Amino acid sequence: MSSKYAFTKALKEVRFLFCHTGEGSAATRTFLTRAYPTMKKNNPFTPILLREASGTLPKVYARYELGKEKSKSLEGLTDKQIEDAVTQLVKDEA
Repeated sequence: MSSKYAFTKALKEVRFLFCHTGEGSAATRTFLTRAYPTMKKNNPFTPILLREASGTLPKVYARYELGKEKSKSLEGLTDKQIEDAVTQLVKDEA
């Protein structure tokens, strides 16, 4: 799992938005509980932001060099599907 979360050098920030109590964000919370320590350990200088807000649909944003940004909805995805979506974003060069 460690190489899976080795971010590309072009990646400047990863931001997760989700509801802290909503059922739609349960898989996102599970994923972050499991994967956040590994992501942060492998990328200590890249900000990984967790934004919890009531009623927010789960989504991940990746910000790259020159202000380019990509996002992916995590609504309705399983833990494994979230892992695949995040891996794709953090490996992308924008």
